[in-house]
Amino acid sequence: MIKDTFPVVESAMAVPRWRSLLFVPAHVPRFVETAHERGADGVILDLEDSVPQDKKGEARRQLAQSVANVGRNGASVLVRVNRGLRALAADLDAAVMAGVDALVLPKTDSAEWVLEIAKTLSELELERNLPLGRIRFLAQIETPGALQRLAAIASAHPRMVAMALGPEDFSAAVGGAPEFDLLLAPNLSVLFAARAAGLLPLGFIGSIGEFSDTHKLRETAAHARRLGFGGALAIHPTQVAIFNEAFSPSAQELEWAHRVVAAENDAATRGLSAFSLNGKMIDPPVVRRAHEILALASSN
Repeated sequence: MIKDTFPVVESAMAVPRWRSLLFVPAHVPRFVETAHERGADGVILDLEDSVPQDKKGEARRQLAQSVANVGRNGASVLVRVNRGLRALAADLDAAVMAGVDALVLPKTDSAEWVLEIAKTLSELELERNLPLGRIRFLAQIETPGALQRLAAIASAHPRMVAMALGPEDFSAAVGGAPEFDLLLAPNLSVLFAARAAGLLPLGFIGSIGEFSDTHKLRETAAHARRLGFGGALAIHPTQVAIFNEAFSPSAQELEWAHRVVAAENDAATRGLSAFSLNGKMIDPPVVRRAHEILALASSN
């Protein structure tokens, strides 16, 4: 296994607050120029599936200007690279620059693959006098084989910050359709592996391509948050506001969390770690959830 021996800057280690990450095809200027107006927590400049083969060179040449454009309102800037070695090498050469916060790694299937990319990335950062380790990794899990190696992938390198199942590619890889029954187990596997490694789990149980039924999408996203996901990838601007709302605490949740924390403080003065609130027992795991809800609200 190839080791990346370069240090990783400590300031890069915080898990980001990405409720919504909007894909934008990097070769289409009109989409790139308006992406910063969509309200997404992050914008993914895509060099992979949404860019035709004969447009990839153009997308790479425009990337520096695209990075500057999409980050104007403070959104995180991510670049999705290609999986093939020749295309990946060209993508890394174009994408390793100031202003890029993370690379999206499609079809991630092993820790060794993550380490190879991390090693090359560190070499480029050194050559270009960029902070070592600032650019992070969001791994997309898109094959059934990768499910057997999720723990190793999640902990492969300190650059790893988030994981997401690619529902369309995964479903195609197993010969199925992106429906709830097929996607529930792999999504939960990604969720558990990400949380165990301290990464941000992204996604929802369904097809990423379904954006016209906003009511259904809102319910699906809310369900994903209840399961433990922290945000989702969007392929259309209409999905952004829905994800931002769904992956943020509601007014009712905030009210409940404030009541729990107030009751916790009162119980502490009486030497209690578990207490009753409105007829329900509140113990440390419930208190922790209340604090996490308040922390989420303060980070929005």
